[in-house]
Formats: sequence, C-alpha cells, structure tokens
Amino acid sequence: MTSPRASRLALAVHGALLCTALAAPLLPASAIAEEAAAVAGRSYAIPAGALDEALNRFAREAGINLSATPAQTRGLNSNGLNGTFSVEAGLARLLDGTSLQAENLGDGSFVLHEVPAGSALEVPSTQVFALGNALGSEDGYLATHSQIATKTSKSLMETSQSVSVITREQIDDQGSRTVQQSMRYTPGIFTGQVGASNRYDYIVMRGFADNSVDNVYLDGLKTMGDSGTFSSMQVDPYFLERIDVLKGPSSVLYGRSLPGGLVALTSKKPMYEDYHQVQATVGNMNQKGVGFDFSGPLDEEKRIAYRLVGLGKGGDTQFDHTGDERYAIAPTLAIDLREDTTLTLQGYLQHDPNGGYHSGVPADGSLFQHNGQRISREFFDGEPGLDDFDRMQRMFGYQLEHRFNDVWTARQNFRYLSSDVELSQVYGYQWTAPDSNELNRYFSGASEELEAYIIDNMVQAEFDWGSARHTLLTGLDYQRRRTHVDWTSGVSTPLNAFDPVYGNESLSFLSEDNHTRRLEQTGLYIQDLIDLDQWRFSLGIRQDWVDVSDENRTAHTKSDEQWSRFTGRAGVLYLFENGIAPYISYSESFNPNAYSDASGKALEPTEGKQWEAGLKFQPQDSNSMYTASVFHITQENVASKLPQDNFFTSVGKVRSQGFELEAHTRVTENLKFLASYTYTDITYAKSLDGNQGNTPNQAPRHMASIWGDYDFNAGALDGLRTGLGVRYVGKTWADKENTQHVPSYTLVDALIGYDLGKLGMQGLDLSLNANNLLDEDYVASCYSLDFCYFGEKRNVTATLSYQF
Repeated sequence: MTSPRASRLALAVHGALLCTALAAPLLPASAIAEEAAAVAGRSYAIPAGALDEALNRFAREAGINLSATPAQTRGLNSNGLNGTFSVEAGLARLLDGTSLQAENLGDGSFVLHEVPAGSALEVPSTQVFALGNALGSEDGYLATHSQIATKTSKSLMETSQSVSVITREQIDDQGSRTVQQSMRYTPGIFTGQVGASNRYDYIVMRGFADNSVDNVYLDGLKTMGDSGTFSSMQVDPYFLERIDVLKGPSSVLYGRSLPGGLVALTSKKPMYEDYHQVQATVGNMNQKGVGFDFSGPLDEEKRIAYRLVGLGKGGDTQFDHTGDERYAIAPTLAIDLREDTTLTLQGYLQHDPNGGYHSGVPADGSLFQHNGQRISREFFDGEPGLDDFDRMQRMFGYQLEHRFNDVWTARQNFRYLSSDVELSQVYGYQWTAPDSNELNRYFSGASEELEAYIIDNMVQAEFDWGSARHTLLTGLDYQRRRTHVDWTSGVSTPLNAFDPVYGNESLSFLSEDNHTRRLEQTGLYIQDLIDLDQWRFSLGIRQDWVDVSDENRTAHTKSDEQWSRFTGRAGVLYLFENGIAPYISYSESFNPNAYSDASGKALEPTEGKQWEAGLKFQPQDSNSMYTASVFHITQENVASKLPQDNFFTSVGKVRSQGFELEAHTRVTENLKFLASYTYTDITYAKSLDGNQGNTPNQAPRHMASIWGDYDFNAGALDGLRTGLGVRYVGKTWADKENTQHVPSYTLVDALIGYDLGKLGMQGLDLSLNANNLLDEDYVASCYSLDFCYFGEKRNVTATLSYQF
C-alpha cells in the first residue's frame, strides 16, 4: 500500500507534467492562429496613461520580454493602443511622441534605447528591469508592481491588500546591513525584537512576535529554516534586488505562514547589458568588507546571461569579546532556451564563522537600576573561550518558465537547501540573589544539520470572458525539511555584571537532548484575478496537507502528527480615474505549532483570519504613492500554559487591530520622502495563564518614521546627495503579565554621499551612513523580565563603490 507521504511526493513531482497537460490541448488548435498573428498582429485595447504601465501591459499581452531603465520612462505618458498591430508596430505607436525606440533582439526580446535627434543609437549602460509578467519598473524608492500578493505581475494600485516594497536604492541609501534593518522605515514592522543582535532576521509584523524568523521567502519560495532550532537561515541584503512585504495572512498562495504577513526577497538576476561593480566598506567597531557584482551576456545573440555576486565582511560588535564575520557568493545563469522558454539557475553559498552576540540581560539592571547601577550596553554575559556560532548554508535552485501561447504560461520554481550550525554559548539568567551583583550563568551547545527542498508548479491563463479580463493561476507546491539536532545544556559559573572577570570555563550538570525533526507539506491552490471595467476582484482557495514529526533520540520516543487545512482569500478594489483606489479584503493563514501538550503531542496549528480595508492614491502624472489601511486579525490555537506547568495547552487567542499609513513622495526630481505611521492594538483575547486582556510584549502600539533624500545635480554641490531619517518606537510591555514598560525611543539616521565622477574619477562613488546618529542608549525590547535587549549604538560605515 502506498503511503500518504509517497503519494504526495509523487503528486508534486508530477506537477510539471500537469502544467503541460493543461495547456497541451490548446496547442494544435491555436498553431495556425499564432502563425497568422505573427504577421498580421493581434488586437489591443490599452488605455492612455503612464508609459511604463502601457508598456508593461503590452509586453504581457504580446508575450514578449521588454527591458528598460526606470529613468527612460520616468514622467512619460502614452496615448495608448487600440486596434490590431504587430509587435513592432504596437511598440512604435506606444512610443510615439517620445525619444525612445524599441530594438528587436531577435529572440522575442526587445530593449528600449534613447535616440536623441541626430545621434547614433547607444546602448544604455545602466541596469535594466524586465517588463511583462515581471516586476514592472522602479523609480528611486517607488516600485509600481509586486508579485508577492498574487504571484503574478500586478500593479500595486490594483492589489487589494497592503504591500510595501523596499527597493535596492533604499537599501543602499539607508546603509542596511541585514534584511531586518532594511525594513526599519516600513509601516507595521517592528525590527527591535532582539535589539542589536544581527544573527537572525527577526521581523515582527502587525504585533505577532512568535516565530518571527519564520516569515521570510526568497524568490517566491520559503527559505525553509527551522524556527524551532538554531537553524534559521539568513540572506545578506547585498545579494538582493528588492524586498516586498505583504501584510496579513497569506496561506492561499504560500501554505503555512504567520498571521502578520510575510517578507519576500528578490535576488539579483542576470542582466543582458554589461554591468560591473566593486565596493569596499569600513566603519567603527573595526568593520571591514569588500563586495563585487558582475553581470552581462555570454553570447553575441544575448540569449545567455550571468551574474556573479560576492561578499566578505567582518568586524567587532558593540558587545565585548564578540565579533561577526561572513563570506558569501551567488552565481546565477539565465538562459533563453527558445523564444518562449527561459531558465534561470541560481546558487548561494554563505559561511558565517562568527555569528555575533545573541543574549539578553535582566530588566532589573537594564530598564532600571540594580543596587544603584545599570548594566552597560557593551556587557558580555558569556565566556570568551566558550562562545562560538558557526553557520554554513548552501542553496541551489532554478526558475523555469514557458509561454505556450497568448493564454497559457507554465512556471516551475525549485530550491534545495542544506545548512550546518555549531553553537556554544554561556548566557546569564537571573541574579543569584536579590541584592547580589552576580548573574547565574548556564550553557547551551548545539550541533545541527538541516536539509530541505521545495518546488512550486504554476499554470497561468490570461483570457477575456465577456467584458471581464481574467488572470487564472493554479498551482501545486511541495516542501520537505529534515533537521538533525544534538543539543547540550549545563551550568556555568556566576559572573559580576558590573565588574566581569572571565576565564572560568568549567561546566557542570551537562545533559544531552537529541532530536530528528521533520516537516512535509503539499498544497494545491487556485486564484482568479478579474478586471471588470474599473473593478478589480481577487478570489483564491487552497488545500494543504501537513505532516510533522519529532523523534527524540535520547528518550527513544516519537510524535507524528498529520493535518489538513483549507484556506481562502477574497478582495475587491475600485480604480478611479483620478488615481484613488479603495479596497477591502479577507484572508486566512495557518502555521504548525512549535509547542507540545502534557503527553508530548504537538498542538494544533495556529489559524489566522484578517479583514482589511484601505485606500491607495497615486496622483496622475506623479511618481508618488500613498496608502492607508485598517486591519483586524485573530489568531486561534495560540499556545498557552499555567505558570506551574512545563507543558502548553492550545487554548489561546490573540486579536490584533489597527491602522497603517505609508507615503512614497517625490517632491521634485531631486527630493524624495518616505513616511509611515503604525497603530497596533494587540491583546490576548483568550488565555489560561492569567494574561487574558493583556498586551503581548515586543509589540509597540505606536511607531512612526520619516526619511528624506536630496540629490544635488547643479552648481558647486553637483554630485552631492544627503539623507536624514527619524524613527520613533513607542513603549512596549517587558512581560506578558504587563508589569513593566520598555520606554519609547527615537533614533536618527543619516547619509552623505558624493559622485566622484564629478571630479573626473568616473564610476567612483563615496557614501557615509550613520545609524543611531545621536548615539541613543536604549533598551529595544524585552522577551521577559529576565531577557531584555539593548539597542544598537551609533554605527558609522563608509562605502566606496566603483562601477565600470
């Protein structure tokens, strides 16, 4: 008899065949029509409007790849296209009245060129962005499209859910050293859960702090770390093109996910124009780093392109006796196998020999004085001779896409991941006595091996039915993860927190705990996006089957649980001609619980439900966008326990509601702003441990931020750029019992940069970033009264880049 797991694996492996089978019946009947369309063209009805929007829609409907730089289409409009046109004629009509021309590369790809009067055609040397069923264009900090909410190329103005995008330019301008830091100016996101530690990317969304390292996706697929262990993955932002943030439950397209939302990372992809950049970074705390980013075509026909990105960096941290170090490389190869088929091969190898600091100190001594003293924000509670964190992670994947005809497209995304983590850590926990200056210290050790893979098969159909335009997406995904862990725990010697003396590495009461953890998930989903006049409808449903097992190799016991869950999503948006778009949506999520009951049985998965309503506004002929949203989220089956118990019961319920404001504004060609405000009211709606009605800790009620950037492009300051940002984080609770507050804090960030090409050093650029410019000394948050986390002190880095 075939096992359920074997059946689901076979189902997923045959997903690609399903894609072909769905589309194959249409091929013979449409072959003649396709051949005729190549000569006579096809019918288009593209309204007048922004040029990049018109080109994006044309590329999608014509089934071509069209590349352009954001600067080429910025501020330009098109008269639209109505009637039957060939590809060349349609592009010429859309570009009429501009100084742009589309060059046919001969393989179904086109590239836009600027053709000033009387000059020869010149190939632009800047980075290009693919249009069509891709990510649209980016202008500074503003992106026009996102795939995160629908897995299709959908305009943000037509997406009935709150989405924020952090562009490559914003990452660079704000000097973000981690993915977590990149989202400091994004509404609904709290990035101070573990303070100044950079070992993992903790991203608290809409107040949900549990498992906050488990909501990151890379190139459309879950990163597949194991949040119940030390094996959570991290990708360096230097390797990313952009970061998309989807707010609220999102299980319909992605399976298991958290109710607060998810974060989608997009890797740097190969470009079909030569691009080369090297950079060097130095900073305080002995920071040093070098990186390179090379890309371009490998053949004269420009059917094969590569990208090779590498990075090496390291330095001290603000905590005594700790440092961090990283080496990473990412080779990528894009191949146009034929006119309608593309394959992108991706690799990523990262080694973190030193993972920095990852511990906390008591509230008594950090939030307020202990015996008349406060613990220093540089204090190290470990033991230098024993402290170690070494992580090696390897990823290989591909993205395969084939367009059968004007209606059907199939895509398959795959990634394999393996990692090794070695941990040795001494940490402090509670004072030895109320009037003592010494902390109890304990030891944790771990040796972990993780192996995982995930595959997502999709078939997309774009067609007209009556007066409505449909984008139908159906998919089958499968993921599997195995984590082999050997844990050690023990007791170390006490340490004076105000006058530490290190060197005693003796440990006692050592014990071992060895597990093999497995997770397997299969999901089948379908989504229909409907454009009816000015209305935009989104409907989606999904069925998931999940197996979770935990084999305790020390106690010789094993738990194995199987669940199936149905989730749905629906949204409606109306797009007014003046650029205003109100919307309302409903979405659901589920996520396997990391806790067990008194018998060792895994608790039921948590389940999230969200209602969201909002208003988006993009003024006509502008490069600005404004978003306002209100939300109400409930999460069921939250783990809760009585204080005297060491097991959990699945009876908790959390309710989060609030509103968010976000603005991307380009005031002039030189001046642009980011601004946001977040109000989050989150409470334990049901709990057995006495916390019902309380507010979870690490969930600020108020957050606000603003960032401004000004580029000088004339006069004596030509080439200079400056940026200034302010971030406010309101007070939070230090514990679930709501007995102590963590005070609010305000931080200032700054940028100053200069294009050295203005001085004759072509291609050179120098920038200086300062985070926490005023060196605010603060506690970022507390997990409990025993673990509070200091925020990052002033961090200054200088970066010299050379592009050639």
